[in-house]
Amino acid sequence: MKDRWLSVDEIGAYLGVKRDTIYKWISEKGMPSHKIGRLWKFKKDDVDEWVRKGVASEGKSGDAPKEKFAALKCKGGSSC
Repeated sequence: MKDRWLSVDEIGAYLGVKRDTIYKWISEKGMPSHKIGRLWKFKKDDVDEWVRKGVASEGKSGDAPKEKFAALKCKGGSSC
């Protein structure tokens, strides 16, 4: 079975993150998933494409982490 549905634990292990992170990505970042009853299921190819687009690494407002750090650095400094 090549293209089977993966569970939260399986996709977390595949990506190297905890299950809480997976649930957060589903609710806050639109991670591609399907709810079947009370279970979330994932297609590996859909998740791979989503990761390649960089959505998981974006900040809540859509800013890249580097840009968020620069904004924080400028708050107290006069060199902005």
